[in-house]
Amino acid sequence: MLLPDNLHPEKCIYFNGSFVLRALQKDKKIDLLNLYQRVISEHRMTFSVFILCLDWLYLLDVAILNKDGEVELCS
Repeated sequence: MLLPDNLHPEKCIYFNGSFVLRALQKDKKIDLLNLYQRVISEHRMTFSVFILCLDWLYLLDVAILNKDGEVELCS
């Protein structure tokens, strides 16, 4: 859910996406599974929520998956 109708921000893609973005800003390019490991070391989330966050960041043109299978921060 992008915007929850209750007061649980931990279930919101915007909230969880901020942790993914913060981890991605440390390295401009990182392997998908390494990025997931970095994110869950700071904030607990499931892999499916992580993928939804990446989808959301892709739709915003913030992150892409390059041909080498790495998640890359767009400039």
